[in-house]
Amino acid sequence: MNFLIKLLLSAISVILTSYLLPGVTVEGFWVAFLVAVFLSLLNVTLKPILVLFTIPITFLTLGLFLLVINALIIMIADYFIDGFYIDNFWWALAFSLILSIINSMLNELSAKSDNPDRRR
Repeated sequence: MNFLIKLLLSAISVILTSYLLPGVTVEGFWVAFLVAVFLSLLNVTLKPILVLFTIPITFLTLGLFLLVINALIIMIADYFIDGFYIDNFWWALAFSLILSIINSMLNELSAKSDNPDRRR
C-alpha cells in the first residue's frame, strides 16, 4: 500500500513539474502515473548498471555525471511512453532536478501526516 501511495505522489510530482516547465508535456494523470511507474522501474534496473559503468567519469566530475544519467533515464521514458514529451536534453535535466525536489517535498509531507508525533 505504501508503494502505491509513493507512486501516486510521484505521478502528482510529474504533473506539477510538467506545469512548471514549458519543454515538458504530460497528457494526463494516467500518463503521469505510467511515467512514475516506468521511471521507478528504470531507476531500479537500468540506473545501477549505468552508474557502475560510469564510475570513472562520475568520480572525475565529483558526482555531477549522475545528473546526466538521470536525464538520460527520463529521455528513455520519453521515448517509450506516448503522451509524455521532452523537447531536449536540457529540459530532461531540468525535469529530473525539479521532479526530485517536488518528490522529496511530497514524501516529507506524507511522512509527517502518517506520524504527527515524529521528532527529528
